[in-house]
Amino acid sequence: MTVELILTNAKLVLEHEVRVGTLICRGDTITEISSSSSSVPGAIDCGGNFIAPGLVELHTDNLERHLEPRPAVKWPKREAVLAHDAELAACGITTVFDAMRVGSIPSSDHSDTDNYARELADVLLKLKAQDQLKISHFIHLRAEICSETLEQELNKFTKEDCVQIISVMDHTPCARQFANLSQFRTYATRKGGLTDEEFDQHVAQLKAISARYSVRHERAACEAAARLGSVLASHDDTEIAHVETSAQRGMTFAEFPTTMIAAEACRDYNIAIMMGAPNLIRGESHSGNVSAAELARKDLLDIVSSDYVPAALFQSALVLGTLWDDLPRAIKTVTLAPARAAGLMDRGSLAVGQRADLIQFRLDQNRGIVDRVWSQGQSIF
Repeated sequence: MTVELILTNAKLVLEHEVRVGTLICRGDTITEISSSSSSVPGAIDCGGNFIAPGLVELHTDNLERHLEPRPAVKWPKREAVLAHDAELAACGITTVFDAMRVGSIPSSDHSDTDNYARELADVLLKLKAQDQLKISHFIHLRAEICSETLEQELNKFTKEDCVQIISVMDHTPCARQFANLSQFRTYATRKGGLTDEEFDQHVAQLKAISARYSVRHERAACEAAARLGSVLASHDDTEIAHVETSAQRGMTFAEFPTTMIAAEACRDYNIAIMMGAPNLIRGESHSGNVSAAELARKDLLDIVSSDYVPAALFQSALVLGTLWDDLPRAIKTVTLAPARAAGLMDRGSLAVGQRADLIQFRLDQNRGIVDRVWSQGQSIF
């Protein structure tokens, strides 16, 4: 017998409006939306609170935090994935693209091995096959072109892995996100505990690796996306030339452009612009890049990612709702827009035929509180 979920007396956040009414799901699908809020046997009375689509996260580093909760402390992969999954569910995220780095530097003492992403993907895929995860997980490969092993690591993935996104990343010192070397020094010395001498050696090594591999590796990442059927994304575009290259490569969305001029170029080339939720919540970039709120005010923001703080994704949508005075538009940056950017057409909006991935929330002093979460019509939080 098909399980029926009826949510009534709710403020339904639809694509273009908020409407008080009732939403009905049968099985894993939304089957009916009405403006009636009359009592229905078996219905859940939402008490006038909001119902919105489940959040869609395209790029999160949160799994890495569970894999290494403290520097040099390695946590079992299975337990890390399960904890990450539960945390995201509690934050209202019902679809996630788990970012896994491919491209390592075995010659460096500060690098993971080149089996990291393959082994982690195997654990994730096994948990999915066993139906052990609360939310929907996809693989997002972060292809680091400033590395030594990118091609070998990409070749370990096949179409059967369902790699949905490949983002092309370049963390060469004095380029893109780290165009300002002092910012990179702060990042590397704090995260890696490098001395000034070690930092200088690290920079020299990375620049040498980039000079040797970057062009070849960028081509390899694009070829892998074509082979695997993955959506291709750019990362940390800084100059117009970066965006022009993205357009030539067929990249459909840009992760975290670092400058206003790069974001404007993305709009000119019809490349969707994604910014980080922590940037919106804090009011500024932690690395001195362009403010996400400034881009939003200039209509240069399409998608928001939690980046490294899962709870920030939902709160950032409310920040945008206030900034734009348009809650439905803001909610789309964390639901419909990311779903479509990743090629998912079955989720991201409250509409008949869409997946029954839902959140119930209320507002308290301009902050949102997620009270309940459903994935495919099943309560998970």
